[in-house]
Amino acid sequence: MRLSRLLFALVFFGLAGLAPVRAQDSAGSPYTVTLPVSDTGDVQRDQTFTNALGQVLARVAGGQDLRSKPGYDDALKGASGLVKQYQYQRGASGIELQVTFDRGAVNHLIGQLGVAAAGVKPPVLLLVQGTDGQLLGGDSLDALARSAAAQGYGVVYPDPTAPPSLDRVAAVDPAAMAELTARYRTGQVLVGRLHPGGADWTLVSSGVAQRWSDNAATEDALFAAGGGVMAARIAQQLNVIGSGTREGTLWVEGVGSAMDYAQLLSALRADPSVRNVGTLGAKDDGVLLRITSALPLAALASNLAAGGRLLQAAAHPGADASLRWLH
Repeated sequence: MRLSRLLFALVFFGLAGLAPVRAQDSAGSPYTVTLPVSDTGDVQRDQTFTNALGQVLARVAGGQDLRSKPGYDDALKGASGLVKQYQYQRGASGIELQVTFDRGAVNHLIGQLGVAAAGVKPPVLLLVQGTDGQLLGGDSLDALARSAAAQGYGVVYPDPTAPPSLDRVAAVDPAAMAELTARYRTGQVLVGRLHPGGADWTLVSSGVAQRWSDNAATEDALFAAGGGVMAARIAQQLNVIGSGTREGTLWVEGVGSAMDYAQLLSALRADPSVRNVGTLGAKDDGVLLRITSALPLAALASNLAAGGRLLQAAAHPGADASLRWLH
């Protein structure tokens, strides 16, 4: 695209303005948790409400660890008062209790704890290869999913009829990541390869690959440990709690059309950390934006890349952070 055409798009959409995209509750709502219970008595139910609220608070706060916040323990004691609805159901291992909390009440509670609702982090796509070379499904990875959920992170599983290439994903290939974004709506992927007694893991989060290996006596123990390490690494990378506002410049390349630009602005304005977006200029397929945010620009870039539509990019002159828009 010529520079003049892209500048025309910037002016047109800058004047028109774009309303932020608002998240809507769904069957996979972050305000809904399903946990196993041993019985349907009052004591067990109230304890499950407490455990479920802890998970929901972590999710809605973007995975932040809120346990040290003043008032957190008292907030959990009032979990039953925030429940919108609940129901018992039969699960694979027995009785389960599905709990849905009131969205407004949860967000208000997080505000009272002194943390702005950061928006729910995208789920982690689990690409775990068994010792036979086949991708494992949800039934086999239950221990991993539960470990992640206990720390506020949801998971999704690949379509077995069209499995992604583990090698391309682990290498953070832009085309492979764009395909995952379109299909699974996330830029966070855990690639695992099992071998007798252990596993090799690669976490792709915000366009950065982190690798480690682990050993355990059983697969469930291996998966539980893997989920814990995964959650801790994502938290370390993404959980920067902002205070006040910061202003800086963000370079985004790969903006090849007016539609790309419009979608980019929509994605930025939908992020709860972003206060304001302005356009400073454009060159070739890139735009330079001035961002006012509750987070430092580097932290904001990592959070944006976790959504899957953007990848970390090489440093650009005059920009505090750089990203690449994925089509």
